Amino acid sequence: MSSHNNSSSAANDPRQPSTAKPYVAAMVAPQDFPIDYSGFIALIFGIAGVMFRYKLSSWLAIIFCAQSLANMRSLENDLKQVSMAMMFAVMGLATNYFGPARPGTQS
Repeated sequence: MSSHNNSSSAANDPRQPSTAKPYVAAMVAPQDFPIDYSGFIALIFGIAGVMFRYKLSSWLAIIFCAQSLANMRSLENDLKQVSMAMMFAVMGLATNYFGPARPGTQS
């Protein structure tokens, strides 16, 4: 049989509840978070929807805003970007559906 050193393995045995330690996540600074690509894409689509009056772009901005809200990590930084993108998206939809007709179109 093999010989085991029981004194050193008893302290590191994961099956012992008394030696288990809870996991503590390392603190990460807000500037070190990964980039929120969906929030950035929502902002780009929202601006394009307002400037070029593209309905599809405004709807895509709404979808990417929802995705960014679902994956939000930092409330302060991400909420500013998502709220700005949401304002552009809603503004684009309002001007597309309720605003004056585009020149050269029949509606």
